[in-house]
Amino acid sequence: MTHEEYLERLLAGEAIEAGSEMHLMMHEISQEAIRICMDINGTYHTPDELAALMRELTGREVPAGFSMFPPFNADCGKNIFLGEGVFINSGCKFQDQGGIFLGDRCLIGHNVVLATLNHHMDPKHRGGMTPRPIRLGNDVWIGSGSIVLPGVTIGNGAVVAAGSVVTKDVEADTVVAGNPARIIKRIHESS
Repeated sequence: MTHEEYLERLLAGEAIEAGSEMHLMMHEISQEAIRICMDINGTYHTPDELAALMRELTGREVPAGFSMFPPFNADCGKNIFLGEGVFINSGCKFQDQGGIFLGDRCLIGHNVVLATLNHHMDPKHRGGMTPRPIRLGNDVWIGSGSIVLPGVTIGNGAVVAAGSVVTKDVEADTVVAGNPARIIKRIHESS
């Protein structure tokens, strides 16, 4: 199996069984992500250098306006998809095996965790995992210390309040808060 085939299978939601060829490939790809993240976090880099490191981590061009304040960690890197003008604040952890899609102008606060893998509930198969993507629309703001769980889609313009745990999809132009996160306000644009 090639890296490309592995990544496609993850994005298709194929389960990863413990000890399988996919599981071994996951560990192999993770080693490259660890190396690149250590480089990102190990010393000061200019914004252009950070964009170049993110390009190496993701394996694709980084759109205009990208910025990040390290430290930053990813467990794969190759399944992170960035829109234009994305900002990632310090201390974020992206478990991107299942795919993380950030729309244009997303703001990711300090210490946010985006997790795209769940372990099996059956203890006999607990080492296996199921990938599910996280999708953020345009102009989404994820507040500091929030956790977004596998399979969640957050609509355009939504805000996740600091410290929230997002377990279900979030409607566009809403503010959610809490554990589990729930709508506390609707955002109305004024003309």
